[in-house]
Amino acid sequence: MHEAWIRIHPDDHVAVALRALPAGTRVCGVTLKETVPAGHKAALVARPAGEPILKYGCPIGIATRAITPGEWVHTHNCRTGLTAQAAYRYAPQAATLRESSRPMDFQGYLRPDGCAGIRNEVWILPTVGCVNHTAQRIAERARACFGGRVDGIWAYPHPYGCSQLGDDLAHTQATLAALARHPNVAAALILGLGCENNSIGALRPYLGDLSGRRVAMMECQGEADEEQAALALLDGLTREAAGDRRVALGADRLVIGLKCGGSDGFSGITANPLVGMVAEAVISAGGTALLTEVPEMFGAEQELLNRCVNRAIFDRAAAMIQGYKDYFVRHGQPVYENPSPGNREGGITTLEEKSLGCTQKGGRAPVSQVIHMGETAQGPGLALVDGPGNDLCAVTTLACAGAQLVLFTTGRGTPLCGPTPTLKIATHSELARSKPAWIDFDAGVLLEGADGVQTRDALLDLIRCTANGTPTQGEQRQYREIAIFKDGVTL
Repeated sequence: MHEAWIRIHPDDHVAVALRALPAGTRVCGVTLKETVPAGHKAALVARPAGEPILKYGCPIGIATRAITPGEWVHTHNCRTGLTAQAAYRYAPQAATLRESSRPMDFQGYLRPDGCAGIRNEVWILPTVGCVNHTAQRIAERARACFGGRVDGIWAYPHPYGCSQLGDDLAHTQATLAALARHPNVAAALILGLGCENNSIGALRPYLGDLSGRRVAMMECQGEADEEQAALALLDGLTREAAGDRRVALGADRLVIGLKCGGSDGFSGITANPLVGMVAEAVISAGGTALLTEVPEMFGAEQELLNRCVNRAIFDRAAAMIQGYKDYFVRHGQPVYENPSPGNREGGITTLEEKSLGCTQKGGRAPVSQVIHMGETAQGPGLALVDGPGNDLCAVTTLACAGAQLVLFTTGRGTPLCGPTPTLKIATHSELARSKPAWIDFDAGVLLEGADGVQTRDALLDLIRCTANGTPTQGEQRQYREIAIFKDGVTL
């Protein structure tokens, strides 16, 4: 990789600065007319107003005025080309997988229902926000009393479960039920109040068959001392869970979630393609990778759709993506409002550019499943998971779909962690050096000439260690939370 800039695809109209480049710097035979910040783009060819600008070999936007070679290309001279409607075509293409000889077997917990976890935790799930602090106090007391029996005892507060209607309430219920059944959960305590819409009785149908799963339920209004009653239940649950043991499991039991947050101009060059290589290796070994953030597929969706394994999967994927655009329109919002201010500061100009970098986390794997909210991945391959780009909603969505751990790439940096182990992967080494308490892996070494395959295998080794029980940076600091997607009336 060139020490100062990179042209990602031979058809690209721009090059990306790997460090801040002053005016007068020669880039791909062109002299820069102005300073181009690190991660940002410089024009290599003239682009007339109204014409597309290519990066990754694909359009990332439209020139809003004539651009000459050597100019900085960003929001002042480039706009999105996205619209609310798109004509998706079924044009299947052969997808390939880059395999790895790195071992991906691990020591995990095999649950009675056949799923496999990488942690043996107890989760306390409030049915309604009214008992959030009660759940947190119970978790704190339980950790002090019984914490040594399991890998952790955690409460997951949220503001919903009452004053919700229709599909909105149903989504809250499906989310909580999916978390109760998560393979990292040795036992769950569902903590209700007693007067909420999402009562324990209303939630039960969403929980399904709990044969072999340890799930206790308690309504606080029915107890004289709700904390003592909950601790008595947790004493029994943790005693049982303490008997669970790790067993040898193959890579076919591995389910990884793929997420990016605080992206920058390096995300699509280092961390996301690296995670894509990891996803291919996991899938080729029989495992599963989950890709969500549907709004961050806008502008790159056709490439994903071309990899659908059959017409039925294509139709489900296309409907999911268009459905998200329709959701924006229903609320009177443009489909292209993303990227965030931090994304733009980091060099991302349009949603198309962000999406083309974001979707690289799925590598070149064939799309074998489309999973809607509340559903769980079934079988190996790359699954597209219905969910928003919002970081905390997305990691919760991935957990609900069955991800045992999440690979979270970031260029701006974030301490956020979901309910499952969250490995933070830096897009550049400066972030990894400046925020060691946030970052688990430095993909920025790829900018410094590190071998891609060796770097992929190093990340695979870290995933295996994490699956075997090594805590992430976030776990060491007890960073973990959930967010439930909301789209409906609140009474």
